[in-house]
This record gives sequence, C-alpha cells and structure tokens, in this order.
Amino acid sequence: MTDFTALPADLPVPEDDGAARHLPGAALPALTLTASDRSRVDLGELGPGRTVLYLYPLTGRPGVDLPRGWDEIPGARGCSTEACDFRDHFAELREAGASRVFGLSSQEPDYQAEVAGRLRLPFVMLSDPGFALAAALGLPTFAASGHERLYKRLTLVIDDGRVEHVFYPVFPPDTHARQVLAWLRGHPGRGR
Repeated sequence: MTDFTALPADLPVPEDDGAARHLPGAALPALTLTASDRSRVDLGELGPGRTVLYLYPLTGRPGVDLPRGWDEIPGARGCSTEACDFRDHFAELREAGASRVFGLSSQEPDYQAEVAGRLRLPFVMLSDPGFALAAALGLPTFAASGHERLYKRLTLVIDDGRVEHVFYPVFPPDTHARQVLAWLRGHPGRGR
C-alpha cells in the first residue's frame, strides 16, 4: 500500500527538457473546464489579479495502487503532497497577490471532487481529460503504465490573461507552494 502523505527519499529529480521554455508571455486560451465543485472555469476569462495554476499528472487514492513504476518516473510522484502544500499555504499565497489558485490534471471531475474533499482543499481542482490546455499551449505530457497520457508537473503564474512566470520542472512537489509563495513575494504584481 502506498502512503500518499509522504515522499520517498530517493525519488529521481526531473531535468529541464526545455518543454516549457515557450510559455512566458503566452495568452491563456478561451477554454472552459469543469471544476471539482461542478462550476465551469474559463481560462481565458480569469479576471483581474494573478492566478496560480499548478498542473500535475494524477492524484492517488487510498486503497488504489499507483501506476507500476510510478516512483521511477522523474517528477511523477507527489501530487497529494503538492496539493496539501498549496492547501496549507493558501492564505499566504492570497496575501502575496494570488487572486486565485487552481490545480489541474486530466482526471475526471468526480475524481477531482473526491480529492478536493478528502484533502480539504480551499480551492477547486480543474479537470482536462481531453488535454485541451496541452493542445492550446503546447504543454509537456508523458505516458505511464495504464495511462497513455498525463500532464507533466508545472505551474503557471498568470496575470492579465498571460503567463507571467513558469515553474518547470517542479521538484520537490511537497514544498512547491512555498517556492511559488517566495516568487510572489519577490515579484509584487502591479496592484500591490
């Protein structure tokens, strides 16, 4: 049985393969996704202020094994711990200028709703099972046992409808929200 609350000490570190280099300055597409609370979020109409959008491959569930070889794939393991780090630092992220925080994966809305409830997330998770955002922005993906395609872990800081900053690769995921928080504090937005 896998413990989703802790990361193994010997996880492989992902290397920057350049797959996100083109993203700074990119406009977010008019793309409406279903959220874990069943609302619909249009990424092209996020509103004023900064949005933190973190993408991840898949969140495990207690009692369900992760894909075979998951821990050996650089950057794959740690989705639950990453979500919990964003949960635990959500108020600080807001104080540092993030008007909105979203998690996004290719998992279905019902799966995302279960995760958001179980982990007590104060923000919604977006579902993109068709990889529409990947197609629109040229986002990096990978395959794993039982999954033809999954999002690689990355985080976008979006301001005024455009990607202002990209975190890629993301490691370690269990402290990533704190990395984003430090960046926000070091780069106050126009309205701060």
